[in-house]
Amino acid sequence: MKKILLLNGPNLNRLGKREPDIYGIKTLEDIEQELSQVVKTHHGTLQAYQSNHEGELIDFIHQSDGEYDGIIFNPGAYTHTSIALRDAISSIAVPVIEVHISNVHQRESFRHTSLLAPVCQGQIVGLGIKGYELAALAFLQED
Repeated sequence: MKKILLLNGPNLNRLGKREPDIYGIKTLEDIEQELSQVVKTHHGTLQAYQSNHEGELIDFIHQSDGEYDGIIFNPGAYTHTSIALRDAISSIAVPVIEVHISNVHQRESFRHTSLLAPVCQGQIVGLGIKGYELAALAFLQED
């Protein structure tokens, strides 16, 4: 049974209210429940956390080492600014897939660069909340 950690960074607790034209109307709780069902269907387990604090996200990443088979991570704006999160990901053996609901490459230029992508297994952008499911399936269907 595969264990997956879902991490969501700053402001993602505002999904459903924050810029619904960009992020949609589903809440983070909706996403967590739907993803949990997908993972359960594939005989896995999902643990989900959200934090607006960089240090808490780093702690979750550190604690995941040896505990999870994969991390689905939407780091929000920390994607473009956090060397500390990059270092945390680099320090663990658990593979990470970076997910963004919007296509960051179609948005403001400061969103075009991810400091985390080079240390992640992959990156999914612009597919809405479906990106979370695709990341989960990538972990669940690995040999």
